[in-house]
Amino acid sequence: MKSIDLLMHEHRLIERGLAVLGNVAERLHRNEPVPTEKVTALLDFFRVFADQCHHCKEEGLLFPELEARNIPREGGPIGVMLSEHDKGRQLQRSMRELASRLDHPDSRAQFIAAAQQFLTLLREHIWKEDNVLFRMAAQVLTDGEDQLLVQRFQQHETEQVGASVHERYEHLIHDLEADLLKGAAQAAPAPGTGCCPHCGA
Repeated sequence: MKSIDLLMHEHRLIERGLAVLGNVAERLHRNEPVPTEKVTALLDFFRVFADQCHHCKEEGLLFPELEARNIPREGGPIGVMLSEHDKGRQLQRSMRELASRLDHPDSRAQFIAAAQQFLTLLREHIWKEDNVLFRMAAQVLTDGEDQLLVQRFQQHETEQVGASVHERYEHLIHDLEADLLKGAAQAAPAPGTGCCPHCGA
């Protein structure tokens, strides 16, 4: 499994989390109750899995390798990705600050707005990486360099977020889908059934 394939598999789980967030925003817009603990758990998924696990591997490991091979940061795709990561973190902070006050109309409206911005940002961001930057990476990394990068990805997970991070958050998203997306859980693979290379493939 190549490094880019691993990152793209992570994108698929992040997209499932985004679908849950979209459902939460729709429910809040209709003034339907959403359990605070489920919102908090979903935001924890974005903070730990999407940011600390996924984005930090890109920023600390993949992007420097690409820069060393003349894919530019300033005025290039890497700079755009980094800027979008920062914007996503700002929106996450806003949502976390508002999550405990969703029973207040103003806070609810601000949360919905931040969630919608976050959804648009990450969906477009993932498309750019999958279809532009990762294709560039595949062209410049040798097989040996790529396998070393895979090993460094695994080391990052073990040291920074825990070796079981994929399994833990795959279970969480599956449970949130079952609770919040009517019928969506049936379409998603159950944890440990080959959903991705980390979760029992």
